[in-house]
Amino acid sequence: MPAGSNAKRERQYEHIKESAEKRGVSTGRAKEIAARTVNKERARAGESETASKTSTRDRKSASQRGGERSHSGAQGRTRDQLYAEARKRGVKGRSSMTKQQLLEALDR
Repeated sequence: MPAGSNAKRERQYEHIKESAEKRGVSTGRAKEIAARTVNKERARAGESETASKTSTRDRKSASQRGGERSHSGAQGRTRDQLYAEARKRGVKGRSSMTKQQLLEALDR
């Protein structure tokens, strides 16, 4: 945790990190997710010395957003995200499919 964090942010960091690890995210990635989330919350609450515009002007907090941006945006979900979903659903031939083909197969 960054210098100047308090007990609440420490607990928040640990909770987010453990939740990510339970979902199967690697330890390093879980730490990154937790740190970014806590840092953004600190910026929104005025607890950090510096903050980006997106941290302070966002309408939703990171916890409210719940990963919305990672699944949408200009180009939507990544091919890897689509592939993982296809694997969960048992789509045949998914390994050789393009992103567009995966989208079409999942929309059926």
